[in-house]
Order: sequence, then C-alpha cells, then structure tokens
Amino acid sequence: MEEDPVQTSWLRHKGWTYGFRTTVLLYFVILIVLPIAGVYVYAFTDGWAPFWESISDPIAWKAVLLTLKLALIATVANVLIGTMIAWVLVRYRFYGRTVLNSLVDLPFALPTAVGGLMILLLLGPNSWVGGIAEKLGFDIVFHQPAIVIAMVFVTFPFVIRAIQPLLEEMDASAEEASYTLGASRAATFFRVILPQIVPGIAGGAMLAFSRALAEFGAVVLIAGNIPAKTLTASVFIYGEVESDNNLGAAAVSVLLLTLSLLILWFINRVQRRGGRG
Repeated sequence: MEEDPVQTSWLRHKGWTYGFRTTVLLYFVILIVLPIAGVYVYAFTDGWAPFWESISDPIAWKAVLLTLKLALIATVANVLIGTMIAWVLVRYRFYGRTVLNSLVDLPFALPTAVGGLMILLLLGPNSWVGGIAEKLGFDIVFHQPAIVIAMVFVTFPFVIRAIQPLLEEMDASAEEASYTLGASRAATFFRVILPQIVPGIAGGAMLAFSRALAEFGAVVLIAGNIPAKTLTASVFIYGEVESDNNLGAAAVSVLLLTLSLLILWFINRVQRRGGRG
C-alpha cells in the first residue's frame, strides 16, 4: 500500500515544527528561566528573615538606592541626547552619516570593561580633561559623574534605535499640514512629531534604565566603591561573592531582577497598547 504524499509531507512538517518549538523552549528554559529561578530559590533558601536581613543592611540598600538614582540620571541624559541624535540621523544627510550611524551600536560590540578603561584614560586624573576638572575643584573618575558617564555609554543605543524606525515610518502629511497652517518648527515638533515617537522614547528609556541598573564591567573600573557614595548594586554583589556571602549577593540580585522584569513587563504592555492603537 502506497503512502499518501500529502499526508507524509504534513506529518514531516508537523514533526519539524514540534521539534523546532521544543528546541527553542529548552534553550529558553535552560539559559534564561533556570538561572533566574535559581537566584530566587537561593535567596529564600533560609527563609524570609535572612533575606530581609540581607537587603535591609545599610550598605546593601544604599547601594541599590544609589544605583537607582544614577541609572535614572543616565536614562534622562540618554533620552535627551538619543532623541536629538536619532532626529539628525533620520532627517539630515551629511558626509559621514553612515559611519556615525554604525558607531551608535559600538557599545553593544565592545566589552563593557573596555568602555570603563576608555573613561578612565580620557577623564582620569592624569588626562587632559581630568587635570582641568581637578584644577576647577572637582573630580570625575572614582566619583558619581564617572558612573553616570559609564551608564550612558553602555545604554547609548537603546533610545536611538527605538526612535529611528518611528521617525522613518512617520507620515509627513501631518507635519506638512502643521507648517502650512503657520506653526513653527518647535510647535510642530512638540504637537505633531513628539506624540508619535513617545512610545519609542518610553520603550528605549526603560530598556536603558534596566540595563544601567545591572552595569558592572564599566562601573567597577571607574567607581570609588565607597559605601553610600560610589558603591553601586552590581559592584556590591561582586564584593559579597568575593567575601563568600552568596546569600547577601543573591538577595540584592533578586531586587534588581525583580525590578528589571517589571520594567520589561511594562514595556510589553505599552507596546501591545500601541499596536492595538
């Protein structure tokens, strides 16, 4: 009895589809779900009391609060700078534009430790900029400004890449109508253009904020690691691991993980509402 070619093809297609889905799910579970779940399980291994004791330690929660503050500053800076750069890259044509557009993604390609080293060399006490700052009575490296600069560097592409597609796909008729009615460039931007790119700004900003919270490689080289002043949460976690206090490291990690997951959840909700709109 001969096999039906259509049925055989259908079975092979279904088998390949199930196999592909299973592989993707296993990959997702092994590399993402299990490590995250492991951190949560380990943090609460001894119960709620040790977990609360770890995160209520003054050095720990001050490190978390400092990280939140500096990440917020870096995010605001990225929103302002990133919006302007995205606007220039989309709306203007100039020599070197392609190279500049490629350089936007450089922080993704570079190891973050290299970024920290560049900041150290360019803004450190022995550098030209660092020398001028020292003469003016303030320091950059090993203080909070250097941490903010490092966070801005590693999160630089997020806002730009989130806004660019929206600007490229924007219908020019509404903007032209605004100019025709006598609106200025500033009024047109804030009333016509800005509302259309707000979802990109918000999504890019939240991704940048979430990424800045976890930055370690660039920060550890240029932060003074002084509790309540320059000790960030990621560096605190590293110090706890080095001190063989894995529970304390896991407890602070849970705080950062939970905050990052909430941010990603909120981004997805915003994007879904934007898609339905």
